[in-house]
This record gives sequence, structure tokens and C-alpha cells, in this order.
Amino acid sequence: MRKIITGAALVLATALLTGCGSGDSPAPADKPASAAQPKAKAGDGGGQVKHEVTLEVLGTGTTSVYYNLDTNRMEQVQLPWKKTSTVTLTTDAEKKVGLGVSVVPGSVTGSDGMLHAAPCVITVDGKKVADNQDGKSDKMCEYKVK
Repeated sequence: MRKIITGAALVLATALLTGCGSGDSPAPADKPASAAQPKAKAGDGGGQVKHEVTLEVLGTGTTSVYYNLDTNRMEQVQLPWKKTSTVTLTTDAEKKVGLGVSVVPGSVTGSDGMLHAAPCVITVDGKKVADNQDGKSDKMCEYKVK
């Protein structure tokens, strides 16, 4: 019975995903971009939208950093740390829903001697779109690139 339910769920998920972002109809060129969305670079070729995304973790010393950009990875890094990559959105679904990027900073010793989250920042096409309030927030930095 479990195999039948799992198989049915896989078929349903495949059917739903196949219908999303099929790319059959191009997005209207005259549709204004949302103010919250970063601008696409010129010369995107073939309906692709490209954005330059930079992840940063600030501070001094070493810490672990987990990030999701062009790959998912965890690294032990020397601070300050920066990683820049070009994110290419190719499907209508990616352009509408967005592609998630994130950075989870490790801990650093604060001026009070206590461990705190290291400050993190995400910029898209040179515009700051996310931060963790200089490490005052215990949340990671995350953003959906559209």
C-alpha cells in the first residue's frame, strides 16, 4: 500500500512540476518591473535573466559559513568573507517565484566576550537586499532572486 501511495505522489508531483514554467509563452516585454526586484542585466539572451549576487560575512577571526548560491556548501573561513556569483534565471517559474540564496554565518566573539552570530549581508546587482542587523538577529540572511 505504501508503494502505491508513494508512486501516486511521485506521478502527481511530476505532473505539477512539468506544468510549472514550461516557457511556452514569453513574459510581456512591456510589463514594468517591481520596485522590490533587482534589475536584470542587459543582453540577457534567450529570455534568461542574470543577476550578480554577493554573500558576505563580516567580522574578524575564523568561523563556519554555510551558503546556498551557485552551490550548497559549508566552509571554515577567515573573516571578512565574500562570495560573488552570477545567478541565471531561465524558466518562467524561476523568474516569477524566485531562486533562493542564503548565508548562515557562524559565531564570532563579541565585544562582551560572548559568542554572537557574525554579521551577514546579501547584495543583488550592487543593492543590499538582506542582512542580520549586524549580527543582532540570530536569523540567517536569505533572499529570493527574481
